[in-house]
Amino acid sequence: DGEGEVCADKFIVIVDESKLCDGLGPGFPLPVEITPFCHEHTLKLIANLPSCAGCDAVLRMGSSSSNVNDGDEIAVTDNGNYIVDLHFTEAIKDAPGMADELKNTVGVVDHGLFCDMTTAVIIAGSDGISVKEA
Repeated sequence: DGEGEVCADKFIVIVDESKLCDGLGPGFPLPVEITPFCHEHTLKLIANLPSCAGCDAVLRMGSSSSNVNDGDEIAVTDNGNYIVDLHFTEAIKDAPGMADELKNTVGVVDHGLFCDMTTAVIIAGSDGISVKEA
């Protein structure tokens, strides 16, 4: 959610090697939390951002905890907001730029890009544990 990460002295991410990729985007949709008010307009604004070119912006339906549309009702977060999932066919070219554009878009509450927050990544792999410092 970002609040803890912003306040922490260190932010260590722990993953298994299946999470490693050459670029963000194609393997997993990027969640963007938006306010319900004028949500269709906000969705269009997001889809038309230069940094989001080529993405398919989809309003999440069903459970807010799953990135799969699994219901007929709009997914609602604990804070009463909606989620737009951005599906990319190519890697995001400028994640920090996209983070800034999204954060500066009226109606966007937050997004799933945590740029420049990580101090280290611990990776569990078939060859053991490795650590990458930021």
